[in-house]
Amino acid sequence: MGKDSKMVTARDEHAEEESMSDVDYEALKGDEETDDDDDEAGDDETTEDGQSGDRVGDSEDAEDEEAACRENEELPGEGGGRNGFRNPHAGDTSDELDNDNMMSEAGSYPGALTLEEDIGEVLAGKVKRRRTLGKRDRQRARKSSWEDLLGMNDADWDDESDDDDWSPISALKLRPHWFCINCTMPNSENLQLCSKCGENVKSDILSRGHLSSPLDPARSPSSTEPTANHELSKDSSPGSLGTSSACSSDHTTETSKSGKTVLGFDERMLLHYEQTHMKSHPHPERPDRLRVIIAGLTAEGLYPGRCVSLPAREVTRSELEKVHSEAHVDAVEVTCNKDLSYFTTDTYANKDSSLAARLAAGICADLAKAIVHGEAQNGFALVRPPGHHAEEVNVMGFCLHNNAGVAAKAAQAAGAKKVLIVDWDVHHGNGTQDIFDDDPTVLYVSLHRHEGGTFYPGTGAATEVGVGNGEGSSVNIPWMCSGIGDNDYIYAFLHIVLPIAKQFAPDMTIISAGFDAARGDPLGGCEVTPSGYAHMTSLLSSLSGGKMLVVLEGGYNLRSISASATAVIKVLLGDNPGPLPDNLQPTEAGALSMFDVFAVQSQYWPCLQIPLFVQHLARISSRGHRKELLLGELDQQLESSPSEQVGQPIGTPSCLG
Repeated sequence: MGKDSKMVTARDEHAEEESMSDVDYEALKGDEETDDDDDEAGDDETTEDGQSGDRVGDSEDAEDEEAACRENEELPGEGGGRNGFRNPHAGDTSDELDNDNMMSEAGSYPGALTLEEDIGEVLAGKVKRRRTLGKRDRQRARKSSWEDLLGMNDADWDDESDDDDWSPISALKLRPHWFCINCTMPNSENLQLCSKCGENVKSDILSRGHLSSPLDPARSPSSTEPTANHELSKDSSPGSLGTSSACSSDHTTETSKSGKTVLGFDERMLLHYEQTHMKSHPHPERPDRLRVIIAGLTAEGLYPGRCVSLPAREVTRSELEKVHSEAHVDAVEVTCNKDLSYFTTDTYANKDSSLAARLAAGICADLAKAIVHGEAQNGFALVRPPGHHAEEVNVMGFCLHNNAGVAAKAAQAAGAKKVLIVDWDVHHGNGTQDIFDDDPTVLYVSLHRHEGGTFYPGTGAATEVGVGNGEGSSVNIPWMCSGIGDNDYIYAFLHIVLPIAKQFAPDMTIISAGFDAARGDPLGGCEVTPSGYAHMTSLLSSLSGGKMLVVLEGGYNLRSISASATAVIKVLLGDNPGPLPDNLQPTEAGALSMFDVFAVQSQYWPCLQIPLFVQHLARISSRGHRKELLLGELDQQLESSPSEQVGQPIGTPSCLG
């Protein structure tokens, strides 16, 4: 595929793992002066993987972006910050942000955090976000895991002066506790409800999905009971759904020939799991993610029932090598010889993971072919491990094979000339972009938290537009902070995603559907609701003649992913998500995040017209010179093309017809 190959190796389960306690804090302090010199020189940094790193923000706009972030964290609802919960001991000054905003899907990412000079402040969660990070800081930050950050974010803090030698992970082991089945957060033994998500310690969420009561399992609403072959047991083993094996194949007689919604699933994908006794915290990417979605669909009578099943098969090596290098495929396959292996601190594989990954990719490939051939109108790939972080040669971010990439290639082999991939996972799909960044026949659109490159995986800036013949085929909508919700996403869909997609005119649409931007997710920190996901799905259904495949990616709050996946599948089945609000406007942080996208992508997509509402916010919020120059260049375009007035209903852009 024309790129330098890099052998991917998995570490043995007995290999020594580095943690936050291994970081040389004094060395970090000594690095700051050198890093500041590098920042002033303006030299591009290089990551340890040898790729050019993104500059972290513009100093001219730093004050405005931080102000917008602070405003967004004060949104109504569950509160600001990751998961809607504030750290009561976080600093109040503008340059000290809640460490909750730093949580990432895998934790080992460049420039995730910079430690304060006082280790006591570090352990109290007062981690300072820096707009430009030095190479050595980024390398040290990559060694920390999501487990380290969860310990720093979610331990019970106090303000005692003897906190200087306190270790969050060790503290969790010193007192009795239980881990929430819904969000995996630790709780004191004397609590009956999770302090983070409110889930009951005896939750029956794996039996009824989002329909179960979070407060009292006995109060779960009654509905049509699932058939005996599809009852779910929350006491089932990691490789069992508590169902008959018929769950993945018995309903294929109607199959996709009916032209309806097809669901791809195989319970052998539940065999991919990390042994929890080897870690101090359950891994967020766990088999319960699939169990709870099946439970919710079964409780609502959608599957089995209104959805039909597709028999699962393993992807072939030749299909994988259309998106991955030979070394990548070999590295995943060799893990079947070990009980537990690690590609990164957070990306694990057991002896069954390679099988699960082959099944996930194979299901996606077959669903894509069935939809292109007209045997199904649309489909949902209920698969794991996820895939959008898996690059051509790198396994990372919980992802082994790139399922959406395999599906796109399968769709093209089946006759789809142009494929649109829309990725609404809260993390940028660096793997999918890496695979298709030089391919003009695949348009990749991603909406994700970016925060100047400090949010995992650090890629996905608005200026990343593709390379070579594929320049303009990558569209990144990077949010500048947490707290982004329905209005921001839907506004971006109406004014960026849909106009570009309509001009591209795809033959097939694939959604990389990570539900970690959902309200309550322990890693995402955003505020998207099931209704928001339903509306985004409905808007995309107008493209490619309705030929659409939804592929599950991330999402780690079980109640959120069950409700969100069910809402999406209802839209695929033809249910109406309801009307959009009459006066839909984004937050200031959302509008400012979109401004740079308009400025960059209008060079490649003439249909884009920056809304006056976004222009107005950009003008009054910008103290720097850069946005003023861009606005001046866009003024003529705005004056010659009618658009909505500030404060009036938005409606549909004229280029959508």
